[in-house]
Amino acid sequence: MAVITKEAALEYHKGNRPGKIEVKPTKDYRTQTDLSLAYSPGVAYPCLEIQDKPIDAYKYTDKGNLVAVISNGTAVLGLGDIGALSGKPVMEGKGLLFKIYGGIDVFDIEVAEKDPEKFCETVERIAPTFGGINLEDIKAPECFYIEDRLKKTLDIPVMHDDQHGTAIISGAGLVNALEVAGKKIGEVKVVVNGAGAAAISCSKLYVALGVKRENIVMLDSKGVISKERKDLNKMKQEFATDRTDIHTLAEAIKDADVFLGLSKGNVLSQDMVRSMAKDPIVFALANPVPEISYEDAMASRPDVLMSTGRSDYPNQINNVIGFPYIFRGALDVHATKINEEMKLAAAKAIADLAKMPVPDVVNDVYKVNNLTFGRDYFIPKPVDPRLITEVSAAVAKAAMDSGVARSPIEDWDAYKKHLRQLIGQETKLTQKLYDTARRHPQRVVFAEGIHPTMLKAAVSAAEQGLCKPILLGNDEMIAKLAAKLELSLDGVEIINLRHDREASRRERFAAILAEKRRREGYTFQEANDKMFERNYFGMMMVEAGEADAFITGLYTRYSDTVKAAKEVIGTQPGFSTFGTMHIINSKKGHIYMADTLINGEPDEDQLVELAKLADKTVRFFNEEPHIAMISYSDFGSVNSPESNKVHGAVAKLHHECPSMIVDGEMQSSYALNKEARDEKWPFSRLYGYDVNTLVFPNLTSARSSYKIFQSLDGDSEIIGPIQMGLNKPIHFVDFDCNVREVVNVAVIASIDAYVNSKK
Repeated sequence: MAVITKEAALEYHKGNRPGKIEVKPTKDYRTQTDLSLAYSPGVAYPCLEIQDKPIDAYKYTDKGNLVAVISNGTAVLGLGDIGALSGKPVMEGKGLLFKIYGGIDVFDIEVAEKDPEKFCETVERIAPTFGGINLEDIKAPECFYIEDRLKKTLDIPVMHDDQHGTAIISGAGLVNALEVAGKKIGEVKVVVNGAGAAAISCSKLYVALGVKRENIVMLDSKGVISKERKDLNKMKQEFATDRTDIHTLAEAIKDADVFLGLSKGNVLSQDMVRSMAKDPIVFALANPVPEISYEDAMASRPDVLMSTGRSDYPNQINNVIGFPYIFRGALDVHATKINEEMKLAAAKAIADLAKMPVPDVVNDVYKVNNLTFGRDYFIPKPVDPRLITEVSAAVAKAAMDSGVARSPIEDWDAYKKHLRQLIGQETKLTQKLYDTARRHPQRVVFAEGIHPTMLKAAVSAAEQGLCKPILLGNDEMIAKLAAKLELSLDGVEIINLRHDREASRRERFAAILAEKRRREGYTFQEANDKMFERNYFGMMMVEAGEADAFITGLYTRYSDTVKAAKEVIGTQPGFSTFGTMHIINSKKGHIYMADTLINGEPDEDQLVELAKLADKTVRFFNEEPHIAMISYSDFGSVNSPESNKVHGAVAKLHHECPSMIVDGEMQSSYALNKEARDEKWPFSRLYGYDVNTLVFPNLTSARSSYKIFQSLDGDSEIIGPIQMGLNKPIHFVDFDCNVREVVNVAVIASIDAYVNSKK
């Protein structure tokens, strides 16, 4: 875990622009018409609609996706009562987490008011702006009154996350930890050290989950909360114990099954842990220093099931696992409140998720291969991309079932797809591609079967029904790697091309290749030697009709792969060139970029062919291509060999393909700015069109451009490389592709194969 210094934290928050959040427009605003629609006079129409029907505020404004994070700064993140303004960095941080994990917009509001009545009045007056209220860092006992009152007076979801967020996540953890320990929730004894808002809320939820109230012992700074004490507020009285034989934490924890710490660091000793029952569950959640360190707890006895609030240890209880998705589900059904049914649904969904197979993105972030349900993993990781679909859907359904939803969800599959798209996990394009591949799964050969990324991708594609994977490689090594990675090879065919049993197939393939290339000096023996290489063997499987598509590139040099593809497959009729394309799948639409992998310095004729291939490929994705030929020159403004090459290619395209919407040469800044381009060059064939396809003059510019775009725009998905121009579906991947990117290429290869089979 990185060491966070004061200097680094201050520089992070100051940066090039102070703070962590901003407001961005969601509608066009460049023209006078846009501005007239956004403000006067156009804005009057939705105002009148909302006046007539207030619920339409959800239709015409951001209310349904806008949450207020509100605090008075009286209990800020372990810092105490530091005031409303001092707590603003925390509230901005909460807003950032809402956005990146739940796609929810946030205004952080710091209210300089400690009086509960006046604070509530302030919130009630501004509530019409929002679809939900997240109360934050308000001290107990005032926080209980504030939340209860606002729940009664407002018709939107209100939740004090310090109370309920910790309760929901730790409740999920408790359910799963008890399952691992083999204990029944109705029989366990629980000790809660701390009696603030979070401790009270956790205890209430534990009771709702099945813990018996009489089996909970709670302690505050003065010791055990018992009915003998006369200094208890109403909330503490609810958990006062009848027992008179215990007064200290050491006495209370003896033979306990569960310890929940929401107090301060280093108050739980190793001896106390040793005194607990078999397979004790220890949730030490004080931050940044827990009640007992992970190391000390594990050293005290080996059977401890341990959680902290820290990310550098297993089973982190982190509120970010809950609040973005609880509000997401509540907002999406226009809920009037967040009730107990919705909280329990969230806890159950989180608990259930930890028992499901862990996606690769989680394993990759934590640099492990085999996170599985058990002692070291009984709470999902905060980066798990399935949280938004599983938890939000569970909360939304609970809201509907409990009668607090005003806009019920009818199609749950469509809703989950929408959620994935909302935070960039899936776009309409990838969704369409995946759905198409599932309807027509093809036999796809994965060349590098012993590469972990390729193996994971093949297994993932099989599990999702996207294709019928065939792995090339040593079958024993693949089996060992799969076991190490805990992957099931069901539905995955493995071919060891070097095995003796493949000798006849190698010879058959060699004969086909030798016959095909006999006028190029190929002999049968030379072709037979080639069949011991993955690329030649796999491509010959496609050529011979024993597979439908082929993927390679994680190990092999591109020059070798290109040579094999030309010899085995060859280019499409009418073309002597082939190339690749990447799709930039952004919120503003798709940008198709060519050639990003194959041709280092294409000549004029090759650029013509690449533009024609790009036109065909974009149409493959059911879009009309509008192609800009890129250079550092604009329509002959610079006389140089490179710009003249592009200039000449455009002239040939205009002559040979008069209906193709293509022009240049031009700089990329003009290609992607329709207004500036149309004003300066109204004669262009691209006049009035938004360019969606870029053909670059060389590999350096193409590859650099998409890599820069990839690094600068984290919200966009890059799909590719996509092969253009080969006779059959032979596709390539970048050597640094992740599992998702390889699966994307496999999907495209499968669709390519299906389309090819119908020609």
